[in-house]
Amino acid sequence: MNIEKLEKNLRDLILEEQVKLGYRKELLRLYYPLSSLNHLLEVDCTEEEMLEKMKEFSEATRAHFGGITASSQKERFCIQIPPEGVEYVHEHQEEDDFLVKFIETIARHGCTLKDVETLFAQYSDQVFEGSYAGDDFDYVFYFRDSKPNDYRYCITFEGCHVIYHRFTPEDYVDFDFGEVTPVVRS
Repeated sequence: MNIEKLEKNLRDLILEEQVKLGYRKELLRLYYPLSSLNHLLEVDCTEEEMLEKMKEFSEATRAHFGGITASSQKERFCIQIPPEGVEYVHEHQEEDDFLVKFIETIARHGCTLKDVETLFAQYSDQVFEGSYAGDDFDYVFYFRDSKPNDYRYCITFEGCHVIYHRFTPEDYVDFDFGEVTPVVRS
């Protein structure tokens, strides 16, 4: 079992919530499908086996997260991070400059596709942008070289507002959203 990827993912999600909503020292619940936890821990567990792995993970990360707990129902896991774990991330996690700027950009009333493209281009010349014809989202962006991160940003424009979901590469593939057409800008 490789705990580093799940630990990083939890830190990233806690930080993302703090960027969006501000910091509060309180219990945080995050939800994962079994397949995501299997990818992050690099295992192939059943639901019952994963509950045992989560106990091991909790012990291994107790110094940082203060003893997480996990429950599951129909292969959907609720991971509870105690207030001490949320506080630890707040005090020790470096601010993610890209994430902060990304959330500021899409939170702006009237954010455009050009605004999002410009932001990604400021951080890398290795940006993938794809348009999606399905109902799940309009565009996907990611950094081909995984710098500053390897998440897939699925973006939907609804009037003057932007909605996004951020997936690990493995989850993005698992969800099988369908065909994405690369956008070529001149």
